[in-house]
Amino acid sequence: MTRRLLTSYLTLAALVLLCLEIPLGYVYSRAEQDRATNAAHQEAESVSDFAALSIAYGRPEELDKQVAACAERIGGQILVVDSKGALLATSHPLVPEEQAGLAQLPEISAALLGRSGADVSTSTVGGVNSLSVAVPVQHDGKLQGAVRLAIPTEAIAGDVHRVWLGLGLGGIGVLVAVATVAFALARWIGRPILELERAAHTLAGGSLATPASVTTGPPEIRSLAVTFNRTAALLEHLLASQSAFAGEASHQLKTPLAALRLRLDNLEIDVPPHLRGNLTAAMTETERLARMVEGLLALARMEEKALTPEPVDLDRAMEERTAAWHGLYEQHGVRLLLLGNPIGSALAVPGAVEQVLDNLLSNSLRVAPMGSVVTVSRRLRATGSELHVTDQGPGMTAEQRRRAFDRFWRAPNAPKGGTGLGLALVQRLTLASGGEALLLPAPGGGLKAVIRLQSVMPRRSSGFPGIPHPRRRPQVAAGVGTGAGSGMDTGMVER
Repeated sequence: MTRRLLTSYLTLAALVLLCLEIPLGYVYSRAEQDRATNAAHQEAESVSDFAALSIAYGRPEELDKQVAACAERIGGQILVVDSKGALLATSHPLVPEEQAGLAQLPEISAALLGRSGADVSTSTVGGVNSLSVAVPVQHDGKLQGAVRLAIPTEAIAGDVHRVWLGLGLGGIGVLVAVATVAFALARWIGRPILELERAAHTLAGGSLATPASVTTGPPEIRSLAVTFNRTAALLEHLLASQSAFAGEASHQLKTPLAALRLRLDNLEIDVPPHLRGNLTAAMTETERLARMVEGLLALARMEEKALTPEPVDLDRAMEERTAAWHGLYEQHGVRLLLLGNPIGSALAVPGAVEQVLDNLLSNSLRVAPMGSVVTVSRRLRATGSELHVTDQGPGMTAEQRRRAFDRFWRAPNAPKGGTGLGLALVQRLTLASGGEALLLPAPGGGLKAVIRLQSVMPRRSSGFPGIPHPRRRPQVAAGVGTGAGSGMDTGMVER
């Protein structure tokens, strides 16, 4: 930011200097040229008056002396011609060809017609740039000749160059002064903004150990820093309160729910057969309440701190979760297949891929008809890695798919017992991993859940050891329990 402010100040100062100095330089150059022309005219008029008297009184030798003395004084060249253009006097030698062509010079031609002339041209004498001025010589109203005066323009150009050099050096000095002041001003403005940026990054990481400074910088930035520190303190307080709630509620809610479930189990032998339905419904609602508490606590734990995505082996996670769910799927008469070639690793928060797969597989099992197939597939695309879970259930409308990720929302035709938190947790875990969660209609009916994650290093292998071919029924991996036997919450989520 300091660099940008400094560049802005210097650019503005340079534009102002250019708008001032360039016109000033041109005005001075023009004024210097006009001054030199007027001075040359005055000298020429003086020589013209002396030449008129010399010609009238027949004293050409005095005219030669006056012309030589004046030319030496002004550092130029002077010559006098008669009314026919013939040379009368000169301060410098001329070859015959030059003498013959004097009458054709523009300024002398104008003077022989009774008009004064001036021209900045390249003189034939010496080949240097000069200012040439010619005036008529008149006596008693009669034209007697003309005087031509030529002054080299090196002196004029030298004065103009010195002025331009002075303007340039002055401009550089002004820019240096502006740069010094602008650098100090930019640092004064930019330092508290950088501190605010560092504090914002720290806050995004979950804490604000060092608050932003409120004693430096412009008043507006100091006020912003005060507001930011107040907001950060409030957020830290809220996060600390939420963290304490998540930890305490986990114990305070689980224990009474477990005790309630135990008491209901003990009542089963004492309940008459015609009341068993009510007891079963009470036990089902108790289990649903327990799953809802688990889901809320999982969401609270996610929101209480910023999670950092890490490389996760997607192939291993998909193998383990499909093997763990295989037994439960078989019990419900539904086939579970793992499809696709290895896709390697992707970025995800720790445990996110496993929780996402568990929630999606639980949803799919809940809606899958007996004898149908649920497929878990993987794909590697240019945009990253994709996990697909596709069922052959009733599916969802476009409006239902749009609302499916809302907390506590359930589809009208969803089976009983769900909590409406599973897909919300899936979306939060995927977003925290820097990915995207989508629900799409499956070809032939049903629903396809798509999880997109950023790939890391795809593996180059041809298959998964221990994972069956899609055409064969998958077997439970050794040592991995099913959803029921392993204590896995298979019904915590619901569309």
